[in-house]
Amino acid sequence: MIEGQVWKYGDNVDTDVILPGRYVSLTDPADLAVHCLEDLDPHFAKEVQPGDIIVANWNFGSGSSREVAPLAIQGSGISCIVAASFAPIFYRNAINIGLPILVSPQTALTAEKGDLLRLDLTSGLVENVTRCLRFRAEPFPPLLHKIVSSGGLLPYLTNNRYVAKIEGVTHASPVRNQATPYGY
Repeated sequence: MIEGQVWKYGDNVDTDVILPGRYVSLTDPADLAVHCLEDLDPHFAKEVQPGDIIVANWNFGSGSSREVAPLAIQGSGISCIVAASFAPIFYRNAINIGLPILVSPQTALTAEKGDLLRLDLTSGLVENVTRCLRFRAEPFPPLLHKIVSSGGLLPYLTNNRYVAKIEGVTHASPVRNQATPYGY
């Protein structure tokens, strides 16, 4: 269960607005978070609290395939993004880093900044505590839920022995299945 205060945004919040291009060379999530949404909402980085939730309308994360955009959001402490829809590449990048996202047009239409939301990723239940509203979002399929719960794609693959971890560096390494004559 995720619970947090809403930061509300409109349609077509693109990756250039989420993290302006002048900061794409940064890699540390804490450094990225300082500049998250600064051109759209100059108060966001200073006022966001750990566990807060972004709610946006249609096509959140559109634009370039800037992988650091969801990392900046995650680094700022946002626990989940709920939107009417997501750009496909942003959706994939968010899942890959373990940032929960839910599709819920009803939540996007009714939530306002400061509302308190409760989210259940497994069932897709979205409760706006402030407005006494409940909606069903598209729940994560089981595999995506496991990936996000693991902290992202790479931790999921490492934990399930799809990749080996050597001295802090991960690399692809197929796990051999002794049950087949080919070893896979």
